[in-house]
Amino acid sequence: MPSTDLHLDSDGTRDLTEEQISSDELVDGVLLNVYRDKVRTPDGESSVREWIDHPGASAIVPVFEDGSTILIRQFRYPARRTFLEVPAGKIDRPDEDPADVAARELEEETGWKADTFDHLASSYPCIGYSNEVIHFFLATGLTRGEQDLSDGEFVDVVQMPIEKAIRLAKNGELRDMKTVTALVYAAARLSED
Repeated sequence: MPSTDLHLDSDGTRDLTEEQISSDELVDGVLLNVYRDKVRTPDGESSVREWIDHPGASAIVPVFEDGSTILIRQFRYPARRTFLEVPAGKIDRPDEDPADVAARELEEETGWKADTFDHLASSYPCIGYSNEVIHFFLATGLTRGEQDLSDGEFVDVVQMPIEKAIRLAKNGELRDMKTVTALVYAAARLSED
């Protein structure tokens, strides 16, 4: 049975930090790397952690002056289904500003540009197996740009009232977690105004 006699942090909570002992790269992918690490647990024992190294991403909730927003419809191969999602994309370089990623992805995926990207929050969507962080933005001051999809990328742009998108997120009709999270963050920010 594991010991409950663990070191306490300065604030009086137990130190639950796990220390890496060794790491084996299982997959060196185009987007993701997968590792199997041996770790020392807080009780001094060892365990195995498999995890995905992800560069991070930005997700955007664009809001037009008339109160509408844009979502995209896109087929996602791992889930084998089409999802309605907020525009989003990965960070391409470690030093890339998440707001710059948001601006790039909004225009590439939807054909719209924004004057303002208001950072809503940053969250870890898959803490059990990935270090991915998604940075969420509210985009306003929208003007036409030029859609520029990557090879093999197919999306439909869907415009709807922001209230409808938030309702779809809250009642479980949207199944993509980053989209649900983005819309809940946006709803909270918009209710402050």
